[in-house]
Amino acid sequence: MTRNLKITARKADRKNCRVFGSVKYLNSEVDVRILNLSTTGAALEMKTPLQAASGSKVRIEAENLGLIEGIIRWKHNGRVGIQFDVNSNARAQVSSYFRFFHKEIRPVLAVRQLRASTNADRPPHLATLMLKS
Repeated sequence: MTRNLKITARKADRKNCRVFGSVKYLNSEVDVRILNLSTTGAALEMKTPLQAASGSKVRIEAENLGLIEGIIRWKHNGRVGIQFDVNSNARAQVSSYFRFFHKEIRPVLAVRQLRASTNADRPPHLATLMLKS
């Protein structure tokens, strides 16, 4: 991360993804979903709380990514930000994931047209339904 005017910014852009895996810290392991990913880090959503503080060294294991080591940079509402180790092969693993496995993830809303009322001049109403992701 770089600092400009005392503001911390990422070195690399993150892309949204939905990769399932686990995070290991000491003797504990928690199931996670990787929400976004870059060559320098990732944001994870945890299924159960992880008893690790910011600055703790963790291992992320996912089928399409392999094993990546990193450091917890932030924790908030069941989500964790991980910065990958610079000396690890994380860049190669993440680049390989984006080359072979990544599919663009976008929020999905389905639009369904309801019956129009008897008034012909009145346009039909639209209802949006949230789909399970």
